[in-house]
Amino acid sequence: MNEPLRTTRSIRRVTRQLMVGKVPVGGDSPVTIQSMTTTKTSDVEGTLAQIYALAAAGVDIVRCTCNDEAAAEGLAHIVPRSPVPIVADIHFQYRLALAAMEAGVHALRLNPGNIRKAEHIKLVASEAKDRGLPIRIGVNAGSLDPDIAERFGGSTPEALVASAMRELELFGEVGFEDCKISVKSSNVAVMIDAYRLLSETVDHPLHLGVTEAGPPPAGLVKSTAGIGTLLAEGIGDTIRYSLTADPVEEARAGRTLLEALGLRERRGLDLIACPSCGRAEVDVIKIAKEAMAAFESRNIPLQVAVMGCVVNGPGEAREADLGIAAGKGRGHLFVKGHVVRVVPEDEMVAALIEAAERIMEEGIEAVIASAEVGAAEEAEAVRVELLGSQGDDANNSASRVERIRQIVE
Repeated sequence: MNEPLRTTRSIRRVTRQLMVGKVPVGGDSPVTIQSMTTTKTSDVEGTLAQIYALAAAGVDIVRCTCNDEAAAEGLAHIVPRSPVPIVADIHFQYRLALAAMEAGVHALRLNPGNIRKAEHIKLVASEAKDRGLPIRIGVNAGSLDPDIAERFGGSTPEALVASAMRELELFGEVGFEDCKISVKSSNVAVMIDAYRLLSETVDHPLHLGVTEAGPPPAGLVKSTAGIGTLLAEGIGDTIRYSLTADPVEEARAGRTLLEALGLRERRGLDLIACPSCGRAEVDVIKIAKEAMAAFESRNIPLQVAVMGCVVNGPGEAREADLGIAAGKGRGHLFVKGHVVRVVPEDEMVAALIEAAERIMEEGIEAVIASAEVGAAEEAEAVRVELLGSQGDDANNSASRVERIRQIVE
């Protein structure tokens, strides 16, 4: 049903590929989505419930904290029951990394800023090598080694990359290379420059994220600005939105971004709507919200358009799978730009749902072929009538241009 993937990127950065459980990361595999549980890992049932919710929202890999013995023991019960690979998040205590591996996790995340003894780092890497587990080197601007921060004058892009390279060198001393790297900062510009520099330095897969982005909507904007910029440049193999919110929101945001960039096949609704103007025949914002709510519980991978008028609506949304445009108390339902039905205004959302379900069952061509007799002609008559009363230029640009020309002459 979906069209072939289209991407804004002409060339994707070539990286090594590693496996997190059964999920490939890097190489030519799809960009993956990660999130992190907010429950206590020792709460096995609560953590599993959140993992399943994340998986349902589109997450490929889930990270759980392993901050004490109880958390490590919880992982031993969680991993076998998880629908997606589990990464153990390790801070300070290298022994917890060893315990997490014994619990059966599929990968580790180590922060170079808080496990600093070389012998401890190499011991963990050696054990991971023996078990065939990958490690993410998770550099964070807020927890750099003091000597690196001092040498580079703070949490600069160069400092973040230097921290990752130091860890990578320690891994290399025990022959461990199966790693991915992140160099996160809460400063979007620093984050972007750090990843650009890192991508020129190593060929390991990169995990993208703006750390501590904060709550939506600001957190969404910052994360999208950083992650989206890099993905559009071909940089990045796996992503995480770090939001102060339910982690399911992180999953949805990541999925939406990748689908918008053409990096993952659309699996849910893509609702597009005009911003409204004085020509709109209905409250576009209200109708769009109602449509979004109605589709929310339905897993329908279509692009659906809600347009405020029939003057330009069907044409502007011609590439949408399905849409509706308002015109004088009636809604003109169109499929791939073809008007197939005219319905009362208060039935527009219901008509969208019905048509979407028919498309999923019968296909787009079948729905177009079954268009109601006279629907296209009625829609065109209304369009011409409105065009005559409103003009095809809602902002009167053409008349303004003509007056400008008269003034200049």
